[in-house]
Amino acid sequence: MALNPSDIESIVRRVVSEMNADKSECHKNCTGSCSGAGAQLPKTAKVAMLTGTKKIEIKEFAVPELQDDDILVKVEGAGICGTDVHEWKGDPFGLIPVVLGHEGTGEVIALGKNVKYDTAGNPIKVGDKIVTSVISCGECNICRNHPANTNLCDKQGVFGLIGHNDDNPLNGWFGTHLLIRDKGATYFVVNDLDLYERMILELACVCVHALKRANGTGLINFNTKVVIQGLGPVGLVMASVLRAAGINHIIAIDGTEKRLEMAKKLGVKTVINFKEAKTLEERTALVKAATNGNLADFAFQCTGVPAAASDIYSYIRRGGGMCEMGFFVNNGEYTINPHFSMCNKEINIVGSWDYSADDYPTTIAFLRQAREMNIPIKELITHTYPLEKMNEAMEMNVSQQGIKICYVAE
Repeated sequence: MALNPSDIESIVRRVVSEMNADKSECHKNCTGSCSGAGAQLPKTAKVAMLTGTKKIEIKEFAVPELQDDDILVKVEGAGICGTDVHEWKGDPFGLIPVVLGHEGTGEVIALGKNVKYDTAGNPIKVGDKIVTSVISCGECNICRNHPANTNLCDKQGVFGLIGHNDDNPLNGWFGTHLLIRDKGATYFVVNDLDLYERMILELACVCVHALKRANGTGLINFNTKVVIQGLGPVGLVMASVLRAAGINHIIAIDGTEKRLEMAKKLGVKTVINFKEAKTLEERTALVKAATNGNLADFAFQCTGVPAAASDIYSYIRRGGGMCEMGFFVNNGEYTINPHFSMCNKEINIVGSWDYSADDYPTTIAFLRQAREMNIPIKELITHTYPLEKMNEAMEMNVSQQGIKICYVAE
């Protein structure tokens, strides 16, 4: 059938009119920008809100209208951090009511018109998998004069440790959706990582940053003999990071057989059960035996137990080093003799606090390397729970029956 110009014009007008009608109906039903042609955003979202000590309740909030710099994420999962458990047990940060969860990941379902790239400069679009990093203020002395150390920002924030906000009630990963809105927020596209890798990423970043701090001592190399004290998720991921970095002589100390066995699977050479080697002298002798009588070149202190923290100096050789990364909350003090523990040994001591956004690309590369080396880091995730069972998930974490506990969206 032949069409003349007027016929073609009529058809085009009708098609455009129908498309505009569909678009108008879509925007009428949506709370903000659409996630795709004809798709509509949710009007409400659910969160698991900590409303009191050991009390998480499911709350439902209207999804705020998307602004030009916002990102709306459909949550797929989030790890439960020891910090989350501390807040659940006693609110040491004074955040209640709060939506916890800072080890999260999900899929971008809507973008404000100004959002074109992630923090690393990679293009970002609807459908991308994403993780978040720190929120820095941009105004304190650290942010202005030491921008590579934004982990030390005086007003550092992180999604999941913000406290309830009426303007954005979706500010933690323990929910069906997360709204990235805060000024200074950082985020990264991680499409090539699977869900379990993405849920481990934030924790791994803590360990990658600790290794960077340790590298500053000049003591880390292929020949370094390392002690890791404490095989919770932090210690086990620290072992994985060291293995991926080429450190093959690792000695790990813990009192839980399941964690010691996992350490062996991750490539730890020697494990010491402190429930069997009950005295410091016994444990020190075992470290000596594993290092040809020389003690460790370097140690990572990954527990939040003051007594354990005081022991670690005994495992380190003269001229060796130590990274303290176990006390992310105030768990008390310990006593050492500075002459014997530090000065006489001339130990190089560094502390490690969180991470900066620029540690994230390195951590993403570590997860790819762990995959290439067949380091079974994903096996650390032993239990997953839906949103409605977050209290049970916290109880499981406290019981230490598992290793890494996660929320996974249904």
